[in-house]
Amino acid sequence: MKKGKMEIFKKKEKIGEKIREIKKTGKKIGFVATMGYLHNGHISLISKAREENDIVIVSIFVNPTQFGPGEDFERYPRNVNRDIELLEKEKVDIVFIPNADEMYKKGHKAWVNVEEYSEILEGKLRKGHFRGVCTVVAKLFNIIQPDRSYFGWKDAQQLIIIKKMVDDLDIPVEIVGCPTLREKSGLAESSRNIYLTEEEKQKALCLYKVLKKIKEMAKKGEKNTKKLIEEGKKIILSTGGVELQYLEIVNIENLQPVEKIDNNTIVLGAIKIGNVHLIDNIFL
Repeated sequence: MKKGKMEIFKKKEKIGEKIREIKKTGKKIGFVATMGYLHNGHISLISKAREENDIVIVSIFVNPTQFGPGEDFERYPRNVNRDIELLEKEKVDIVFIPNADEMYKKGHKAWVNVEEYSEILEGKLRKGHFRGVCTVVAKLFNIIQPDRSYFGWKDAQQLIIIKKMVDDLDIPVEIVGCPTLREKSGLAESSRNIYLTEEEKQKALCLYKVLKKIKEMAKKGEKNTKKLIEEGKKIILSTGGVELQYLEIVNIENLQPVEKIDNNTIVLGAIKIGNVHLIDNIFL
């Protein structure tokens, strides 16, 4: 199906035929996987893909296998028509919008999991989350066969895990990490921000304030991660209506906690406001 110059596919078989045509021409494919309800963070990934490739493909699929019991799969924001209009403005070439039956046929039993990396931080809070993420991303890579795929550093653990998966499984795609985009207030762009009231958005800013505070302390010479984390926790715990879920300083390649700051560390944090789970991070 075509909408303007942009082509929309819903079936693996049909988009597969198109991909084979593109591959014959030698054109490079840049791919951005999304769950829709696009925001400026997604648009920045698409813009980067456009700069570096001949063809840009975006997928929209709210992946049920990365949501656990009691999470927000049913109420996750969706507006495909709005997304298509945005993608047309960004001159995306192809959009893939499968449904769950198309992505997971009856009797699906095969899963992709990056051990250890997937069991800490977000993975500890959301059991099976990264198994679902890795499986759907691996499937999309098989379907789209991109030369490059673009992910935001806002979801740092996800990006690191996908890089590890691609490396370990010899998947021939370059993973490109792109900077976190923020609202004017500093709040990291997220589709889940729509759940928050203005008052809750102000409370949510405490996480970014903590990340900046830790970075500032590290720049001034404090290298002891235990002290940095303790200072950060104080700020969050003093903010009413905010639940701290984790605050960790880890190695950027293997996600393991570190005792001292070096040039390869990142601080990752998660908070909960009401039923809304929010994450953020900053390089140290």
